[in-house]
Amino acid sequence: MITRPEAEDLLYREALLLDTGAWQEWLDLYDPDAEFWIPAWKDETTPTSDPASELSLVYYKGRRNLEDRVKRATSGLSVASTPRARCVHGVTNVIVSEAQDSAAQVFASFTVHRYDARAERSDLFYGRYEYQLRHDSGRWLIAAKKVILLNDVIPTVLDFYSI
Repeated sequence: MITRPEAEDLLYREALLLDTGAWQEWLDLYDPDAEFWIPAWKDETTPTSDPASELSLVYYKGRRNLEDRVKRATSGLSVASTPRARCVHGVTNVIVSEAQDSAAQVFASFTVHRYDARAERSDLFYGRYEYQLRHDSGRWLIAAKKVILLNDVIPTVLDFYSI
């Protein structure tokens, strides 16, 4: 079973890889069938609950879709990603909610400070992460990541690395 320090290490590693643009190492943290989801809000208190039938801010099903997004973001052809905003992720309050030999549910809080050099503007995002982890071949992989973005008035383009 995963321990809290092991879960923290995985989440902190993911944050560092996003901050430094180590895309292949970041993708390697994800299970091939992983789901990456940032739901929208139905109203002031209720986020959407079904990415297949309700609005999402971001939704990728399968690591292959994450790989495609990384490819577009790093191609130089994505106006929204060139130049890439400078980000630093702060991950706190990591809790292992459920843990079994091969699966775990982990919650955490986050803040992301982002600086957009083009606009000379700093933004702050914050919220909660909900992870489903899967143990495979001696290591823990992210099977699902749900990002509950609490300040969802987005001043500019939102991307996988900035949240």
